[in-house]
Amino acid sequence: MDLQQYLRRQAERINAELDRLVPPENAPPETIHKAMRYSLFAGGKRIRPVLALAASHAVQPGCPGIEAAACSLELIHTYSLIHDDLPALDNDDLRRGRPTCHKVFGEAMAILAGDALLTAAFQVLAGLACGDGTKVRIIAELSSASGTVGGMIGGQVHDLEGEGRKPDAELLDRIHRAKTGALLRASVRIGALYAGATGEQLAAFSKYGAHIGLAFQIVDDVLDVEQSSEALGKTAGKDAAQQKITFPAVYGLDASKVMAARELDLALGALAGFGEEATWLRGIAALIVRRTA
Repeated sequence: MDLQQYLRRQAERINAELDRLVPPENAPPETIHKAMRYSLFAGGKRIRPVLALAASHAVQPGCPGIEAAACSLELIHTYSLIHDDLPALDNDDLRRGRPTCHKVFGEAMAILAGDALLTAAFQVLAGLACGDGTKVRIIAELSSASGTVGGMIGGQVHDLEGEGRKPDAELLDRIHRAKTGALLRASVRIGALYAGATGEQLAAFSKYGAHIGLAFQIVDDVLDVEQSSEALGKTAGKDAAQQKITFPAVYGLDASKVMAARELDLALGALAGFGEEATWLRGIAALIVRRTA
């Protein structure tokens, strides 16, 4: 099985579990469930939950119930995209190749759909098929990665407040280690925690996750400059239009690409103590850096 086959199969696992976990469109109140599912099943790559699956496999293949833990990451990620696209934040009309949630369902319902997905993520975690101690650690991990101190929301705040400011390397690092990197790092750690990783294994996964998280955002910033809206499935050129602090704005395109390659090397180095069981993690890291959309 090559990497693309692996990613397709894991995405199918995640989609099936998401379909089970999220109320159907005909469950009252129907509108909110339609809005949730519209964004949740819009064709995302499922990188975050797949990272959780791959990390759990590297520790203990075949962990029962890992799909639910992985799905909590996609629920959080999708909620963040719905809210990021709102007029009060990034004000975007396109996401994953189709109109954003608020364009289809209105701003009020989009806000509620995001709230509902966020709430559902922790409802899912509360029912995980693992020990209470592990469950609490996973809930704490996702809460922290999503929150204000070094987490996704804090990164979004720094991003908003940085618009129009002179490009600054320190602020750039603070924004993206939190806004994008924290949830990617948590994805790997949650999969490892669920599978019973040792302290040494968890430390290695943490380093890997930190490096791929930064690489992901560097490449995202580069693609926003180089690719079209059709290729990206979202509005290209938004970063420059909104005067956001990005890697190309601070370092230039060529230097940004070199930085992404260096982060890939560091991520792979963090997995040096693992054998074939970490093959998929290595492949995903390379894919993150070499992707074109």
